[in-house]
Amino acid sequence: MKRLEKNEALCVGCHQCELACAKAYYKVEDPAFACIRVEDGWDDAGEYRSTIHICNQCGKCSEVCNTCVIQPNAKGVYMIKKKECVGCLMCVGFCPEQVMVQSDERTEPSKCIACGICVKVCPTGALSLVDD
Repeated sequence: MKRLEKNEALCVGCHQCELACAKAYYKVEDPAFACIRVEDGWDDAGEYRSTIHICNQCGKCSEVCNTCVIQPNAKGVYMIKKKECVGCLMCVGFCPEQVMVQSDERTEPSKCIACGICVKVCPTGALSLVDD
């Protein structure tokens, strides 16, 4: 299965991954359109850190899709058949990592397709693309 992995200890919170993802798929440099999320803040131990939310290809989006348009491809990456999507957005609400993206300009949402664009721009190696 092809998927992203994260090492939050290496993340410096630069948000380059979010910007690259949003620019690649929505042609905007707006983290709100990224299929990856980086949250910066104080943890319970009082340390400032970044938390990375990535699609782990768990399939929860597919389970709740009432039109069955989200299915894994040959590499195990869950893909949305965008032309068949009715835009109910159930998948967006049920994503455990909250990385499904919906834009007002499109009926269908977007999700990570494990393309590796975020991995390429990460300056610290906090992200990697693996093929199990």
